[in-house]
Amino acid sequence: MSGTDQPRTRLTPPEGATPPVRHPDAPAPGELLGAHYDGCFGCGTGQPHGLHLEARAGDGVSITAEFTVKAAHQGAPGLAHGGVLATALDETLGSLNWLLRVIAVTGRLETDFLAPVPLGTVLHIEARVTAVHGRKIYSTAVGRIGAPDGPVAVRAQAVFVEVKVDHFIDNGRTEEIQAAMADPDQVKRARAFEVNP
Repeated sequence: MSGTDQPRTRLTPPEGATPPVRHPDAPAPGELLGAHYDGCFGCGTGQPHGLHLEARAGDGVSITAEFTVKAAHQGAPGLAHGGVLATALDETLGSLNWLLRVIAVTGRLETDFLAPVPLGTVLHIEARVTAVHGRKIYSTAVGRIGAPDGPVAVRAQAVFVEVKVDHFIDNGRTEEIQAAMADPDQVKRARAFEVNP
């Protein structure tokens, strides 16, 4: 089977999937999660045109996040680029893994665009893990315009796949891996995940 012939990852949890369990050492509800890496386009502060998305732990296995749509994020004149909105949802969904204390990467992301998002808008995103099955983590997210209870602009379903840190070491560029490992905050975060039972 070639790469294009691979079966698609299902977005619906299979029979036998279990409810997610928040790790006892997960950040407390309301706590700011911070960037997982300074160079990340989604959450890093080292990207001048990045999203600078800020995520906070919620109750259970959920988080909330916000980002402001800026001129560098536009597609059509005055409106957010759909790919940027998908990136914001992907970043938020990926941040859920902090609450499970696992390292995981996006396996599949399906996004529905329901309303245009103007420049200057704060997009409020809520995401939650719905189920876990083996290494697969199933989750959903919704992005609202202007307020946590504002009109729904975008929503997504995703499957993340748990990986070991070697995934990044084996596939990332050496310069960035070395810079991340020299960052004391990054080393601290990596050690926190090493103790995951």
